[in-house]
Amino acid sequence: MLATVLSATLHGLEGRVIRVEVDVAPGLPGFSIVGLPDAALQESKERVRGAIRNAGFIYPPRRITANLAPADLRKAGASLDLAIALGILLGSEQVRATGRWALLGELSLGGEVRRVPGLLPMLAALARRGARRAIVPADGLAEARLVSDLESLPASTLAAAVDLVRGPRSRRPRAQAPQRVELAAETAGQTAPAEPAAWSGDLPDLSDVRGQLEARRALEIALAGGHGLLLVGPPGAGKTLLARTIPGLLPPLGDRESLSATVVDSVAGEHPITGLVRRPPFRAPHHTISYAGMVGGGPRLSPGEVTMADYGVLFLDELPEFDRDVLEALREPLEDGHVAIARVGRAAIFPARFQLVAAMNPCPCGYAGTDSSRCHCRDSLVERYAERVSGPLRDRIDLWVTMPRVAPAALVSRAEPESSATVAARIASCRERQVQRRGRLNSRLSGRALRGAARLGKMEERRLVALSELEGLSARGTERLLRVARTIADLAEAESVDGACLEEAARYRSPASVAAQRLAG
Repeated sequence: MLATVLSATLHGLEGRVIRVEVDVAPGLPGFSIVGLPDAALQESKERVRGAIRNAGFIYPPRRITANLAPADLRKAGASLDLAIALGILLGSEQVRATGRWALLGELSLGGEVRRVPGLLPMLAALARRGARRAIVPADGLAEARLVSDLESLPASTLAAAVDLVRGPRSRRPRAQAPQRVELAAETAGQTAPAEPAAWSGDLPDLSDVRGQLEARRALEIALAGGHGLLLVGPPGAGKTLLARTIPGLLPPLGDRESLSATVVDSVAGEHPITGLVRRPPFRAPHHTISYAGMVGGGPRLSPGEVTMADYGVLFLDELPEFDRDVLEALREPLEDGHVAIARVGRAAIFPARFQLVAAMNPCPCGYAGTDSSRCHCRDSLVERYAERVSGPLRDRIDLWVTMPRVAPAALVSRAEPESSATVAARIASCRERQVQRRGRLNSRLSGRALRGAARLGKMEERRLVALSELEGLSARGTERLLRVARTIADLAEAESVDGACLEEAARYRSPASVAAQRLAG
């Protein structure tokens, strides 16, 4: 008998509806899956066989063929396990279903239904296709109910899913499930807290950062306008501590941004989704990360760190220690706001509207320009270290700020700097002003929109040209200088960019080789 069940799989960040056609026919016993399944799907044969037996049903000793349509689309993951198992039970006439159902979930050998990554986009795709009822893993019900156009019903086991789909007249006693020996608790669904912090422990407050007035000001400008920021300084100057305050300074995401961030979180599958993600993401990968880990890819076209940081901040500590190809891969998404991944037979476009914040030492030992007695790096070595960050990537970083060693007197001073709450209020107000004016942050303005927002007078235009010539800026660098100046004016609640805003913005346009020298001054 032939049975057809609706399910879905992932393609990048999008859900793709799959028709699972299961034919249970007479012949030599066997089980084959066709329709370009990946290794995880090929292995589902063993999971489905064990789940059916251990849930109290009979695995039919017949020739079973499961076709995953459309046949020319590669399928990945274990989200089709539950649909294949129900198809076998329907095809062997052990179960009769009423109505149309969609099924999503991974099966364990014991028949438990486990949560799968990407439940939100897969259910959204099913709803667009016209599905009205879906059976989902019980521990993914909160995520499933974010799709309001589809009724999601939870099932913790294969037997519970069967009870949901079969009609009242088809109820018949099942064979007794085989006995089990449980020596370990079920931990598959217990992964991480609902909304983990980007850093372990409590987030530091901005008032914990003593001294470093210029760096604090640069961070406020960068977060207010979404500009790229690079912190340069010796070890212990507070670069990482300053960056750790960022999650407490960013305003909550809007509805559209929150939905996009929730879809990315769902596909990543790092933790259960209990509601829309409102906190802007803050990602801080280690410098040993691979190219695919940064931009995305792999067998399943998984999103990388640039996509995980969409509408948030990507913090790269020890910037020159990252592989050159990993850093160069950031150039296109910094400009375009997305990254295109192409593999054999597959392609996907991931969003990457992140803000880059990075930190680095001025030299390998970290003390160039601060203490000649502690730094033994030759000048050529200092230059080579700085040149690990290529010119095109430097040109895409809007603000460069140096952080000298903090004096002990500043650390023990009783004077309290501004707190995160005070600065966060200014940042939120500045961002709201930009969105109301042009519908986006200043970092995303260009061309006529940027010139219209800046409202430069004749004198300011001449000053901008002079500063660009003095710094030797490219066309991109000149535009980025004007973007930063516009954000400085917004923080001051000024209608137009004046000479003082341009001067302050120009102070932050220093290359790494000069930044190390400025530490001494």
